[in-house]
Amino acid sequence: MTMKAFITGVCGTGLAAEEREFIASERPWGFILFKRNVATPAQVISLVRELRDAAGQPGAPVLIDQEGGRVQRLGPPNWPIYPAGAVFGALYDVDSALGLAAARLSARLIAADLVDLGITVDCLPLADVPVAGADAVIGNRAYGAEPGKVAAIARAVTDGLEQGGILPVLKHIPGHGRATADTHFKLPVVDTSRKELERSDFAAFQPLADLPMAMTAHVVFSAFDSAQPATTSATMVEEVIRGVIGFQGLLMSDDVSMNALAGSLAERTRAIFAAGNDIVLHCNGKLDEMRDVARETPELSGKALERARKALASRKAPKPFDRVAARAELDALIDRAGILGA
Repeated sequence: MTMKAFITGVCGTGLAAEEREFIASERPWGFILFKRNVATPAQVISLVRELRDAAGQPGAPVLIDQEGGRVQRLGPPNWPIYPAGAVFGALYDVDSALGLAAARLSARLIAADLVDLGITVDCLPLADVPVAGADAVIGNRAYGAEPGKVAAIARAVTDGLEQGGILPVLKHIPGHGRATADTHFKLPVVDTSRKELERSDFAAFQPLADLPMAMTAHVVFSAFDSAQPATTSATMVEEVIRGVIGFQGLLMSDDVSMNALAGSLAERTRAIFAAGNDIVLHCNGKLDEMRDVARETPELSGKALERARKALASRKAPKPFDRVAARAELDALIDRAGILGA
């Protein structure tokens, strides 16, 4: 069965009849869940099954943003709280080996939670390198302010997810750390020189270029393209993401409904594909918008299809794992450095 090159959200904790019909007719490649889609473990398992059944694709990827800290779609009382990324960075500064171990353990525990639910993809790790004066939308989600450290912790997070049978999505390529606005509301423009971007922002992503999937940043980098954000800039996709950074995996947009992007949903979708992205992501679950995006989305084919197949084929079966012991070890690592993990 052919699939269209988009990932969609849905409105609630179960599928409405119209949503089921939309999914069956438009055949999205994958799905993404948010807090509005989450009530109990049994309900999430049921929703994941509904999504795949409606698509007629038992292996359709189901994504979620489960980072820890303030970006955590699954939470109490049914799921534990996980540390924000900055916690691992602080622990890394005390002892780099401990920081990496804690990041790996946290991701491995998150993976165990997701696998239980049938979720197969986590939109993690971040390789964004924040700077002073940037908007707080990244903030303590970041692992640090030095690219080598950020890349090392991101790799540890990737290892933890993959060991638990979860595919990672690298974000927000080629970097969101300098953005002075939240892209949910406004388009940020970064006027930093090419040399500095390559030394810092892009350098954090380069060691992670082998990851199977990545998500773009809705950020203008005027040194490369003064008009278009990375998501809709062919220059940024080809010259920077595929070129300077060297990422060759499946490239998806950040949410097409964010206000950082200009034009109608149809115009944004066309621009995303014209720039060279493989997949468009639509998150808010509004059916009229989902239809607009689907109408402008091509069948998944050619290099995009090859990258999608390769990404899904890279998923490994979870390795044996003692969740209770791992959680105790993670808590001990964080306590050892005197850091509040939540």
